[in-house]
This record gives sequence, structure tokens and C-alpha cells, in this order.
Amino acid sequence: MIAETDRLILRELTAQDALHFFELNSDPEVMLFTGDDPFQSVAEAEHFLENYSHYSEHGFGRWAVIRKSDNEFLGWCGLKMHQPTLSVKTNNYVDIGFRFFRKYWGQGYATEAARKSLEIGFTRFGLKEIIGRTAKENIGSIKVLEKIGLSYFKNEECEGIEDALYYRIAKSLR
Repeated sequence: MIAETDRLILRELTAQDALHFFELNSDPEVMLFTGDDPFQSVAEAEHFLENYSHYSEHGFGRWAVIRKSDNEFLGWCGLKMHQPTLSVKTNNYVDIGFRFFRKYWGQGYATEAARKSLEIGFTRFGLKEIIGRTAKENIGSIKVLEKIGLSYFKNEECEGIEDALYYRIAKSLR
């Protein structure tokens, strides 16, 4: 377990989450604003999870979000280190991301998990700034980013999303 909130447990994703991961990414509405392609099979999702190296490389990553009351897999949320590419010339940065099954939208789970992820990033990993990126049409994600304290700072292409909005929050110096 990475962390817990009143209603949720955040833990590392494992290959045993492959079916959930596949099903989550098979919903066209969930994937609409991500810029990602869905997995073609459960085996492809399992291969992705078996080779997910973000935890070992950076200490953090995207985490499974589990509801405490019934141990239900709701989706994922967490942090991701990005490094500049030839197409996106920027500095290294850490972003907050989240993806939940549609039936759990609008219940505050993304906000709760994202708020905890920010706390972990700033306290446990000593990050100075965390950004969030979303398609400008993705009103739900924009609301979550704003609820957890991120502020808009630019538009720029983002991994398959031509006109993405970028938000950020810096660690408080208090």
C-alpha cells in the first residue's frame, strides 16, 4: 500500500490488474481525451503492467485506486516523470494523472486520490512542482485539477492531444 484516504487505498499496479486495466482502456468515453490507444487484449495490458518500470526508476508512478469498503478497483491515479522529447522541448517534469471507470465519475474519487498523490509527491518524494495536463474539452479533468489547487499556465501539444491545457502547483514554502 502506498497510501490511504478516508475511502481509498492507493497501491502499486500489478500484472493481476490486467483485466481491470484492459476494461478501463476499452471504454471509448474514458479514452476520449487521453491521446492513448486502448490495449488490444488483456495479455497486452498484462505485458504493459509487467514491464512498468516507473516505480523502480523514480520511486513513484501511477497507482491502483481501490475503494476500501468493498476492495473494488476504481481506476488509477498518480505521478509520472516526463522527460523532454524532440517534439516537445520542455524541461523534465512530473505530472499528476488519473483515469477511472465511468461508473465512478462524479463521486469525488479522482479528487480524493489526486489530492493524496500531490501530498505524496511533495512530502515523500520532495517534488517542488507538479503539473497536470488535459484536453481543453475535458471539463471533468479540468475541474479535478482546479479542485486540488493547480492553476492554468499554458496551452501546448501533449502526447497525442494537439491543444492541451497545462496546470501546475508548486510546493508551499510555509
